[in-house]
Amino acid sequence: MAESERGRRKVRIGVVVSNKMDKTAAVLVTRTFSHSKFQRVIRRSKKYLVHDGENALQIGDRVRIIETRPLSRRKCWRLLEVIERTK
Repeated sequence: MAESERGRRKVRIGVVVSNKMDKTAAVLVTRTFSHSKFQRVIRRSKKYLVHDGENALQIGDRVRIIETRPLSRRKCWRLLEVIERTK
């Protein structure tokens, strides 16, 4: 099935902050935007639970994640690729 058939899926880049769960990692995604009234740069963060089937992720890894069908109550993202491994 091509991506055009399934529609556009959201892709995010974040940092792994927890890998204590089995086949699941918590990824912190930070976005920056300009405040509409005060024109200051604001940082907002959100944690996503990501499916990691091989338990390959380590804390500190930069990863790209993609939206998918719900895999559990809070987990509806999966690992697309590891951008940078932690030292």
